[in-house]
Amino acid sequence: MPRNISFMLTTKQLLDGSKTVTRRIGWKFLKAGDQLMACEKCQGLGKGGKLNRYGLIQVKSVVREPLNHIQQDDCIKEGFPEMEPGEFVEFFCHTHRGCKPKTHITRIEFEKLF
Repeated sequence: MPRNISFMLTTKQLLDGSKTVTRRIGWKFLKAGDQLMACEKCQGLGKGGKLNRYGLIQVKSVVREPLNHIQQDDCIKEGFPEMEPGEFVEFFCHTHRGCKPKTHITRIEFEKLF
C-alpha cells in the first residue's frame, strides 16, 4: 500500500487539477516514480475517524530547496494563481509550525492517476 499524503489545505486544488506541485517539510526519502495515496487528512482523525482517500498520484520530480525560492509559476502549480511568491511563503509558514522562509522544504511535482 502506498504511503498516504494529505491535501487537507488544498483539497479543492488537487481535485480540480490545478495543483501539480506540493511542498512538504521532510519527505527527503521520496524519488521520481514513487506513488502516493492522496488523502484529505492523514493524521488526527480521532477515535473512529476514517481516512478519506482521493486516489493515487505519481511523483514526477523531487527537489530540496529553501521555501523562499518559490517562483510565480510554482504558485500557479501549487493551485494558487492569485498569490505572489511572498504571499505563498507567508501562507505556508503560517500553516506549518516552525517553518521559516529559509527552511529547506521538499518540492514534489506529481501527476494524478485518478
